[in-house]
Amino acid sequence: MSDTGHVEPVLSVRRLKVEFPTRRGVLRAIDDISFDIAPGEVLGVVGESGAGKSLTGAAIIGLLDPPGRIAEGQILLEGKRIDDLPPEAMRRIRGRRIGMVFQDPLTSLNPLYTVGRQITETIRTHLGLGQRAARKRAIQLLDEVGIPAAGSRIDAYPHQFSGGMRQRVVIALALAADPVMVIADEPTTALDVSVQAQIIGVLKRMCREHGASVMLITHDMGVIAETADRVCVLYSGRIAEIGPVRDVVQHPQHPYTAGLMGSIPKLDHADPRLKQIPGSMPRLDRIPAGCPFNPRCSEAFAKCILSRPEPMPVDNSRVACWLREPPVDATTRWEEPA
Repeated sequence: MSDTGHVEPVLSVRRLKVEFPTRRGVLRAIDDISFDIAPGEVLGVVGESGAGKSLTGAAIIGLLDPPGRIAEGQILLEGKRIDDLPPEAMRRIRGRRIGMVFQDPLTSLNPLYTVGRQITETIRTHLGLGQRAARKRAIQLLDEVGIPAAGSRIDAYPHQFSGGMRQRVVIALALAADPVMVIADEPTTALDVSVQAQIIGVLKRMCREHGASVMLITHDMGVIAETADRVCVLYSGRIAEIGPVRDVVQHPQHPYTAGLMGSIPKLDHADPRLKQIPGSMPRLDRIPAGCPFNPRCSEAFAKCILSRPEPMPVDNSRVACWLREPPVDATTRWEEPA
């Protein structure tokens, strides 16, 4: 059974490890993470810069920058392994089965072509439609994402759109071939605050209407709280906590998650000061033994420094923290007879 219940997951990441060979040795950037995403589910992936969020997304879609490599583990899309596919086969999956929305829309859009040409070419490549049918579908997609006068704007170039409108175009492009999965990597970071909520709303609505699951990568816990069904909190390339967003936001079980939640401003809170997590994320060559969060954790004890905790079940979540280790029941402990 998957961690999303009895339904077969759209995406399964199993014990994924991503490494970077260097002259001073091998650095492990993603260290043994596993999670599932169910059909139609929005999984938020959150953590500070350097936690491994974008790297996880890049590994899934086969776009790790060399010398980065998947050292161990498996990635399955609709039950079929995709991490060991040749580049050409993976290229066919990108766009057709997995759509992508990146932080900067200009990395997804070619400035030399109209947005209409880029969307229609994607539709024709992956769905095999004729020119007229593909153009009609492209106009419909632009209209769905909220581009005014889509019928005429389809022939505009990317530079003729504002940042928020370009990101709407990228969402239309990501969904052009009706993928089962959309990976959105910091899709609102480059936008004005007033536009961010609109774009997240468009992304969520479009994926729901098109039946796509979403992996939403962000450093903004507020966005996760408003958008995701479940949340996966990463720290130093490991899962600190994963569970239903309501449980994690309202009752965080890992001290790192609690710190992230404490850094969100609350309108009804009398104290104007925000809590801070002391210190910073360790460099890849300086990750401590035991729990990687232990140097910054006010609740750390000896076991945290010596031994690494694996994610363990706590209510509906899984938490990698020795504070959540179930107590040993003294009545069931076996002792050698005298």
